[in-house]
Amino acid sequence: MYLTFCKAKIANARISAAELYYEGSITIDENIIQAVGIIPGEKVEIFNVNNGARLETYVIAGKAGSGYICLNGPAARLGYVGDKLIIVSYALVTPEEAKAMKTRTVYLNDDNTVKA
Repeated sequence: MYLTFCKAKIANARISAAELYYEGSITIDENIIQAVGIIPGEKVEIFNVNNGARLETYVIAGKAGSGYICLNGPAARLGYVGDKLIIVSYALVTPEEAKAMKTRTVYLNDDNTVKA
């Protein structure tokens, strides 16, 4: 049996751009995804704190140090620049693995830099 375990969480992210006419995904500053161990192409779930919207998509790495978080494609309809997001990644693990795992979490400042 496998459990779906929360492996990574980015909290207090702010949408900095929205690109409606793009195939889809979310672009996230490479420094942020590296801090929590999310890799480009990985599936994530996104929760918009401002309007309650929830969606699943995959990650594209954005320019490191840019603070760029962009909803692409249809996801762009689910948030506005400035909205706060929680971005979560999951892993399928055995119960034994889950007991030994800890969710990697980063909290972001208003400019989407990782809080120290």
